Amino acid sequence: MIERLERWWHAPAPARRLAMLRLMVGSYAVAYLLVRFAHIVSVSGMSANQWKPVGPVVLLGAPLPGAVVVATTVLAVLMGAAFVAGWRFRVTGPAFALLLLWVTSYRNSWSMIFHTENLLVLHVIVLAASPAADAISLDARRRGWEPDDEPRAWYGWAIRLLCAVTVVTYFIAGWSKVANAGWGWATSDTLRIYVAYDNLRKVELGAGYSWLGTTLAQHGWLFPPLAMLSLALELGAPVALLHPRVGRAWAALAWSFHVGVLVLMAIMFHYQVSGMAYASFFEVERLHDRWRRWRARRRP
Repeated sequence: MIERLERWWHAPAPARRLAMLRLMVGSYAVAYLLVRFAHIVSVSGMSANQWKPVGPVVLLGAPLPGAVVVATTVLAVLMGAAFVAGWRFRVTGPAFALLLLWVTSYRNSWSMIFHTENLLVLHVIVLAASPAADAISLDARRRGWEPDDEPRAWYGWAIRLLCAVTVVTYFIAGWSKVANAGWGWATSDTLRIYVAYDNLRKVELGAGYSWLGTTLAQHGWLFPPLAMLSLALELGAPVALLHPRVGRAWAALAWSFHVGVLVLMAIMFHYQVSGMAYASFFEVERLHDRWRRWRARRRP
């Protein structure tokens, strides 16, 4: 059993696959920081009564000055750019992971906690601890060579860990539903009530809501099957680790699940809906192959 687990964990993969995951996930993380920059630094103007530190921010005794919040966020963007480029990755990789964890935790220490970026932060941490800049990077260019496309366990373990982290987050989400509401969550009106309440709250606040969600909430028979499917997807997530094809199928279903959440509740999990959250389940080095062929065709 242990030997089979070791073979699974050390399943070989090419260096370019891990490098492409660095490029894709890192680019998304940098874009996230840039798009959310004003929102992230705006917490400096909030009342201290809204300060409830979470994660590593519990080490602080008081909120940081606004200038420090801006500086750490800017530094996170700069380290993120180095992460994507694969420049001095042994230093900039971990630095970016820690800064991203800090910036998102600091934002979540104010007003309300956002769970939508948790998986992104975990993926960046895994990539930062891996040899993700051995290929398609400035470090590789500086060395003057890149590993060939021979699959190696040295690169495969990190990809396995990315998949495992993704699966565990879904399993925890499913288990928390059962732990809090029992198995009746899948057969009761709980999901319908939650969809209706969330949309009504948004209507009262003047925020964007789902017209389809409010309409379907009038038809109670629709929601138990949807609840069963969502619970099966979450609690059954570990099967995605059994075989690459199963993993890809599960990733497609998980993506569809988040599209459904968006349609019914107007709640956007950007990382998941973008598809980046599931990139580790696919042979993403093929995207690099396509880019190289396109580039070759454009050369005179």
